Amino acid sequence: MAEKQQKTRVKFPIGMKLVIIISILLLLALGTVITLVSIISTQDVQRTAEYNNLTINRRSGSQAEGSFQSIQAAVLLYLRLTDRFTSERDTELEYDFFSYNRSIAAIEIESQTADGAGTILIPNEIFLISNNVSEDTIRIYFNTILSGVGAVPGRTSVYNAGPFFRLSLLSMVFSRTDGVRNETVRILFMPDDLSESFGIGTNTSFIVNSSGDLLLHPDTDLIFGGVNLSSLPIVRTIMQQGESSGMQITFTDDDTGEQFFGAFYPITGTDSTAVTTIPYTVVFEAVESVTRQNIFLTIAVLSLAVVFIWFFSKTISSPVRSLADAAVQIESGDFGIDLKPQHKDEVGLLTESFTKMTSALNIFGRFTNKDLAVRAMRGEIKPGGLPKHATIFFSDIRGFTQKSENFTKAFGDEASNLIVFWLNEYFTSMVDCVEKTGGVVDKFIGDAVMAHWGTAYSAGSPEEDAYNAVKASIMMRNALHELNSRRKKDDPANPEIVIGCGLNTGIVTAGQLGSEQRMEYTVIGDPVNLASRTEALNKPLGTDILIAEDTWALVGNRFITEEMPPVTVKGKEKPIRMFAVVNFADAPGPKTLAEVRKILNITPPDLTKVNTDAEEQKFKIQGN
Repeated sequence: MAEKQQKTRVKFPIGMKLVIIISILLLLALGTVITLVSIISTQDVQRTAEYNNLTINRRSGSQAEGSFQSIQAAVLLYLRLTDRFTSERDTELEYDFFSYNRSIAAIEIESQTADGAGTILIPNEIFLISNNVSEDTIRIYFNTILSGVGAVPGRTSVYNAGPFFRLSLLSMVFSRTDGVRNETVRILFMPDDLSESFGIGTNTSFIVNSSGDLLLHPDTDLIFGGVNLSSLPIVRTIMQQGESSGMQITFTDDDTGEQFFGAFYPITGTDSTAVTTIPYTVVFEAVESVTRQNIFLTIAVLSLAVVFIWFFSKTISSPVRSLADAAVQIESGDFGIDLKPQHKDEVGLLTESFTKMTSALNIFGRFTNKDLAVRAMRGEIKPGGLPKHATIFFSDIRGFTQKSENFTKAFGDEASNLIVFWLNEYFTSMVDCVEKTGGVVDKFIGDAVMAHWGTAYSAGSPEEDAYNAVKASIMMRNALHELNSRRKKDDPANPEIVIGCGLNTGIVTAGQLGSEQRMEYTVIGDPVNLASRTEALNKPLGTDILIAEDTWALVGNRFITEEMPPVTVKGKEKPIRMFAVVNFADAPGPKTLAEVRKILNITPPDLTKVNTDAEEQKFKIQGN
């Protein structure tokens, strides 16, 4: 069928050609626009990013410069006061000073005079208590880490004290002289007022000294680790520039390969420099976002154009394509086609005529086995008969004649219509079980159903065909039980249905029988007759599914069965063994025939009282 469907397809449809041409034009136009916009936007964003980065750097550097100068000025004022008004340490003055300068942890003054040298340590007790730092720890820091660190006249040196104290602390060293003595002043302080300018943000600002040591950074782990950034290209530039006024550069991190915009600002009066960087990826993220949006917009516009062109082309090709596809569907056996004319033209007239033809074929399919008719049309079922190893199935409604009379008594002239609806619901459910297991419904004989497996098509072996036939019978039992459970008790318009199923397996003749005017695919042979007679044994034996011994020999091990008394069937010399089917061998549910009878409300029979009129019943029960 796939090969036949391919014949209805053209290699290059009109719609596809239009879509390809318009798509190429749109892609060229929109691609050019996106590229130009991306280039212009990139240049604008770069200029803006460099300007903003430089502005942030100037602001951060200025704030750090003001903070350092403020601390240095406060300490110098304090020292001048002590020089002028006291000759010894004034604890009250110290307390007042540190109360207003809480960020200063300690001050150390190393004096050089004609009389000798001396060192004074002035700790901030408030700071020490608040941060759990001892005076001895500060003294050790000054005597070890900053021991021998002198001051350059007119210049303040700044160092990172974080690795020693595990706190964000800086130390500042500068010289002071009054003509009589020369002093080296060392200040230990916490730069809390710079946290906002040197905090986490899009741009990263930090401070390094002339040796490349990191003094202040948003990442405290780097501070506590005593990181030296002299290998960073921008820091190398700072160290090479010396007393530069600052500048804007671009650089690449040697370790990560990531590109940055960078700016630096020398902090006046100190050996430190404020640095501000921002990665390329962050700067151009907005450009990339706009580019992605433009690409999505291009895809959207292109999609809309494709949809518009496609629908436009459909007004030409769709009606003809529908007719071609409908023809293929009919060839495959699907007659349920309802085409609507799309336009009032020649194609619309052809569509209307085609619809009438398919409607007639669909009605025809209900009066014959549509699947078999299609297979015969394809030549898969040849004229004449063929021997088939098949399993034949018959089922019959128990007490159908009485039920029909009850319909007539209850509903009069409406009885026929109600009987048909009642039977159709039953037949629909039974036929579904047959078709789901690969069987063929041969015919309906009044209330009886005849079906077979392994004829028109097979599951691969007589064993599998027989298994599917018995499986369908159990499915019918379950489906009928479900239907009966939904019926109202004693409803004259929908009485309960009880059926008997008989199955037999053997070599039959399968073929198309009939006349030139009417034919049907059916099976004939002795196994068919035995299957019919097996079905009739269900009532006297108190069963609902009986299989003859040939079927049992093939699939008896896959089902729970109980052997019934052997039966001598008319036309057979030897007694035929019969087996009642209880359930699948490994499925939940009834395990004995007694349980099946209880579920289906079947009264166990007394086999000794069965009417054995061979002419009427065509069977007799052998002795127990």
